[in-house]
Amino acid sequence: MKNIFKIAMLAPLAAAGLTLAACDGPKENAAEDAGEQQAEAVNSQAEASADAGKISDDQADAMTDQAEKKADAMEKQGEKADESGAPAPVATAT
Repeated sequence: MKNIFKIAMLAPLAAAGLTLAACDGPKENAAEDAGEQQAEAVNSQAEASADAGKISDDQADAMTDQAEKKADAMEKQGEKADESGAPAPVATAT
């Protein structure tokens, strides 16, 4: 139930993000995609660990929040890379 609530809250934000994505540069888009994929992987692992009783739901949420913050930072780095011509950031394990 908790996951359905998260999805329902994030769906409008995701749709708005797709609308704005057309304005992003290629490095920003690549960094955003890589960051989101990494965050999704962390979220899946955290939820599986919580479901297995290895960690609490609060710990799983904290892991997901940290991964999403890292994804946001990667997107900002990608935007700066588009503006400056620097290489795009690369996703790394957290």
